[in-house]
Amino acid sequence: MDEPKMNRGLKNRHLQLISLGGIIGSGYFLGTGYVLEKAGPAAILSYLLGGAIVLCVMLCLAELAVAEPIAGSFVTYARKYIGPTWACGVGWTYWMTWVSYVPSEMIAAGIIMNNFVPQISQLWWAVLFGLLVTIVNLFHVDKFGESEFWLAIIKIIALIAFSIVGALIVFGIIGDTGYLGSSIFLGSGGFAPNGYWSIILTMTIILVNFQGTEIIGLAAGECKNPEKSIPLAVRNVTWRIIALYIIPISVLISILPWDKAGLDDSVFAVAMANYGFERFSALFAFVVLTAALSCSNSGLYGTSRAMYSLATLGMAPRSFAELNKNGMPKNAVLISIVSCWFIILLYSFDASATVYTYLLALSGFTGAIAWISICWSQYRFRKQAVADGTFAALKYKTPLFPYVTLFGIWAQVFCLVVLAFEPDLRESLLVGVPFLVVPMAVYRVRQWKLRRALVSSN
Repeated sequence: MDEPKMNRGLKNRHLQLISLGGIIGSGYFLGTGYVLEKAGPAAILSYLLGGAIVLCVMLCLAELAVAEPIAGSFVTYARKYIGPTWACGVGWTYWMTWVSYVPSEMIAAGIIMNNFVPQISQLWWAVLFGLLVTIVNLFHVDKFGESEFWLAIIKIIALIAFSIVGALIVFGIIGDTGYLGSSIFLGSGGFAPNGYWSIILTMTIILVNFQGTEIIGLAAGECKNPEKSIPLAVRNVTWRIIALYIIPISVLISILPWDKAGLDDSVFAVAMANYGFERFSALFAFVVLTAALSCSNSGLYGTSRAMYSLATLGMAPRSFAELNKNGMPKNAVLISIVSCWFIILLYSFDASATVYTYLLALSGFTGAIAWISICWSQYRFRKQAVADGTFAALKYKTPLFPYVTLFGIWAQVFCLVVLAFEPDLRESLLVGVPFLVVPMAVYRVRQWKLRRALVSSN
């Protein structure tokens, strides 16, 4: 609350839609195909478990963000309640999460536009979209909030329309197949054709799809009336996430055989095309484009705020903490987008489904670390508040403490451990762990050198 340079221009409706923009990206429309392919109709249980984890994390974040609505959110909380070394690792890991993921969204948008205008390569489209989201993020923060609001609205309307049309197909009201009931849902091998263990194995990709909700915390330092806006946003966004995932996917697995799902195209578009709704299927190409732009937009916002927080805490170059006349961290935005462009260039050499899945899994590991840090920080914060006698003064309290907090932590730890048993995703663990450990080691060495220099000077 005492950061006069950050502009509190985000309204409550902006705050709610920003987080939705982060979690309904092309990874949802395309990555869901991978989950269905691996788990079959049992994927619905994966999304239910993911929704439960989201609820726990968001309840923990709400208590922290209402008590201390500051830019940088969980990076600052981690430094204060866990330790600066861990905060450095989490901050850089979170930054790398979006630097890895945002380019995949830009590439997805480039592929879609290349289909419409093949004369321009997907790489140039991706660069164009990168410039677009850079400009939006350098404007006044309310301009960013307004653009994200309308982009998210388009995705929500599309998912509601899909759910309605899909339900009408299931009950035989439209289409030529008649009443479907549970024939597809339980066909092709039953509810769990690949076994129930596949539910756990797909959880990393599920967590990727839900990532972006934590951006509410990063935006806390720039929203009006955070003590009112944040709890409301947490409650509304959490249940809307569950509704916008669980209901559409329940409809999806009721009309599309799981063995027809994959990463080649949006499973929602494939489902509509199977029943002759070609125009509706084509419309989803535009929706995926909107989703990619929206997720890139909110992702760049999140990663630039994480970099800004690292810089203000002395864990990144101080120049990244500079604000422009609109109160935006211009250098943090620029270094983030330049890093994204670098990944785009590398990704353009191999835009296969394998690489896309790998980027999703890598983002799942690094994003889970940030979520674990949120729950861990809230656990320490609550313990300290009780010890200091300030607990009663808290304006928002995480319910069912400590069970909600501990479930949020250990459920994600379990999912990360499971990565070691999935050959397709194991490499992401091997790469993700150094992303966390190396910044921590560099920070410790730097602090050790500073202490030695201080001792020598005395």
